Amino acid sequence: MIRSALAVTALLSLAACQQGEHARHASTDHKAPAQKDLLARGEYLARTAGCNDCHTPGYAESQGAVDKAQWLVGSPVGFRGPWGTTYPTNLRLKLSTMTETQWLDYSAKLRTRPLMPDFALRDMTLEDRRAIYQFVRSLGPAGQPAPAFIPPGQNPQPPYFDLVLPAAPPVAASATASGS
Repeated sequence: MIRSALAVTALLSLAACQQGEHARHASTDHKAPAQKDLLARGEYLARTAGCNDCHTPGYAESQGAVDKAQWLVGSPVGFRGPWGTTYPTNLRLKLSTMTETQWLDYSAKLRTRPLMPDFALRDMTLEDRRAIYQFVRSLGPAGQPAPAFIPPGQNPQPPYFDLVLPAAPPVAASATASGS
């Protein structure tokens, strides 16, 4: 009787171990496609949401024909306007210093100077911002930090785009006379 009980206990223990091992593999197998999907989504968003247009040197000029190893390393090309001169950040270096939680908080509240469409990032879903984070992190840190912001009234070193707003047209004499 005791032998039978021990044998049953041993068989149940062995079955439980095998079931636990199967569950562990099933769990891992389930996460792998989810991570793969998240990375694919992040790559898709970086490609279509315009991230590469500014943050990847030569991307727009080559119509997207830049090796992925060169993506999102920032740019030395500045954008000068009434706000000063801004440079696209090296996202690979920036995100390498942040946890996913920090990125999600940062990207949900992001307020930047032009030309960055921060509103577009803030309006993305949490899952889209997670996907971007995971994709950028998967590329690994690379490149150099982008040049620092230059305040208004200071001249940047080339290359930069000078974004000049035209002066308001003069008010026509007839418009002022009629009270319009």
